[in-house]
Amino acid sequence: MKYKQLKYSDLIKELKGLSDPKKADDYKWFFKTGPGEYGYGDKFLGIRVPVLKKVAKRFKHLSFSGIEKLLKSDIHEHRFVALKILIFKYEDSGESGKDGVVAFYLKNTKRINNWDLVDTSAPYILGDYLLSKDKGVLYRLAISEILWERRIAIISTLAFIKKDNYKDTLKIAEILLQDEHDLIHKAVGWMLREVGKRSPESEVGFLDRYHSVMPRTMLRYAIERFPEKQRQKYLKKKR
Repeated sequence: MKYKQLKYSDLIKELKGLSDPKKADDYKWFFKTGPGEYGYGDKFLGIRVPVLKKVAKRFKHLSFSGIEKLLKSDIHEHRFVALKILIFKYEDSGESGKDGVVAFYLKNTKRINNWDLVDTSAPYILGDYLLSKDKGVLYRLAISEILWERRIAIISTLAFIKKDNYKDTLKIAEILLQDEHDLIHKAVGWMLREVGKRSPESEVGFLDRYHSVMPRTMLRYAIERFPEKQRQKYLKKKR
């Protein structure tokens, strides 16, 4: 079957056939879907990520309307596959095509609503797109009332870090220092750690300035790879 013959209905049928109820129950716990938790209401088929990636590649020519239907689904794997397909579409596009993919991505940020959905897409679509463009959209997302948009803002900068550009990561990290959500603390700490892998002096400079006001989880993630003596120095100062 050729790619162009594969339709939205074919994809839904294939994913349903791959479902595993036992794994689905495990994922409900892992992604915090209980009342009051960040993933409340999410439903799962119980399909492993490597399998989802293979399915997405087979359906990479799915239309934007099909991708939008997937993103509107309450089933987590539908949204995950939608974003993987969007990455393939972005990578296969010229400059004008990339404009369209990013516009679609930004239009649908409310449906990119779990940490894995953000992390698997933001650096590879929005971050890559903004490498040589104005970064203003990230600063707007960083002050959004929507948790996932704030996470998109900081995680997108992973694309910049990989190009040895740390300025925006550090600026957005500063904006998010007082964020109340644990998922933002972890995301910021992770990105600071990534900065430190390439530029230890940049991370240490940020930590020396802000460690005393950083949430403890953020600090712990940021210093995870430090030598024990250096870790303890920051942790003791934090107290």
